[in-house]
Amino acid sequence: MTAALTTPAAPAARTAGAPRQWRWLARLHRPALIGGGALVLLTAAVLVWLGGPLTDASAAAWKVYNACGFTPRCSYDQSAILLYKDVYNYATFAVLTVPFLVAAWAGGALVGRETESGTARLAWTQGVSPAHWLASRLVLPAVLTVAATGLLAALHHWAWATGRDHIDTTKFWYDMATFTANGTVPVGLALAGLAAGALAGLLLRRALAAMAAATVTVGVLWAAVHAAMPYLWPSVTRVSGLQEGPLGRGLLVGEGVLTPEGRAEAPCVNGGLGGCRGSLADMGATAFYRDLHPVSHYWPLQLVATGILLTVAGLLTYAAFRVLRRTTGTAHG
Repeated sequence: MTAALTTPAAPAARTAGAPRQWRWLARLHRPALIGGGALVLLTAAVLVWLGGPLTDASAAAWKVYNACGFTPRCSYDQSAILLYKDVYNYATFAVLTVPFLVAAWAGGALVGRETESGTARLAWTQGVSPAHWLASRLVLPAVLTVAATGLLAALHHWAWATGRDHIDTTKFWYDMATFTANGTVPVGLALAGLAAGALAGLLLRRALAAMAAATVTVGVLWAAVHAAMPYLWPSVTRVSGLQEGPLGRGLLVGEGVLTPEGRAEAPCVNGGLGGCRGSLADMGATAFYRDLHPVSHYWPLQLVATGILLTVAGLLTYAAFRVLRRTTGTAHG
């Protein structure tokens, strides 16, 4: 397998610069670039539609509905409310899908197909060192990935914020899908997907296998970030009386009751009910507690999670260059 990527040493002929490589990259992957650009523009247009006309129509419908009270046969535009909800869910899904598409493209076409078809070896015989070839496959796609993913995340946040105080069914900021799509996590996840795709393409040298491996890697990273998110920043604790139940709204970390021995799992959450009151008395509970992240923790959580993903992307990129150096036998780019 190592011999398949070996390139003849021709240091004197390696004069091709980055602009030439980028032009070659654009020609080679023109269909994917056009398709990806069209998808980004379409999603951006949907988000603008969502934050503009759809938000206005849904907010107006909710205003009429709330003014109706218990009036029978009150007429309001229910279709506007439902359309906003559906488009919001689809747009959120589209933003969260971008890192998976980047990983699939990087593994399946950007690197995997070129190593499988021999295009990479051809480039190395045309005055391009393996390291420069890989760098060109990462730098420009990384810039485009940051621009596209950042634009969609920013538009999603704007569309969500526009309807937040006017539409009763707007997702809370700590809804995990909304939380992720509104911030910088998709950018970090997409860059990690790009690096994972490059590494998978170099290791597997099969487009379909590399595409699958890179996509699964992004899925694993997404699941890990989702599970770790509540613990990436110190939470705050809200303590409430037994009659009140657990109080506090935000990204939940944990909750229970306070006893003379310390914290314990709550057998129930409504101390005003007879059965629950008895259970709490039996265990000596004195109060409820709830550990959570308030809205002020939004950006610290986003930035820490993004920093971790960027670190992963950097490690995967380093591994890709190490693999390339080992398989081609080149000591320097």
